[in-house]
Amino acid sequence: MADRNYSPHQQKIIKRYYENFDAIKSQRLSDLAAELYLAEGKKRDRLWTQVSDLLTRLEFPASRIDHLMQKRDPALLVGIIKELDSKQG
Repeated sequence: MADRNYSPHQQKIIKRYYENFDAIKSQRLSDLAAELYLAEGKKRDRLWTQVSDLLTRLEFPASRIDHLMQKRDPALLVGIIKELDSKQG
């Protein structure tokens, strides 16, 4: 990215993306939680992997991620999302 010469417009877009990174990822977690309630089989496993990756990127405590991944309960994920939203607001 450092090698590229971005236009001022592109630079503003990139800057806004990183300023809102947590909110974007939190919204994605909410979408995944809704999908988890409906998913079955391999799709459900893929969604849980995405949840784990997103929480890691959000620097959520690893011990809590491990606990969530062991339980694989969408209700626990909803609680985590509420917790993250309260920290952002």
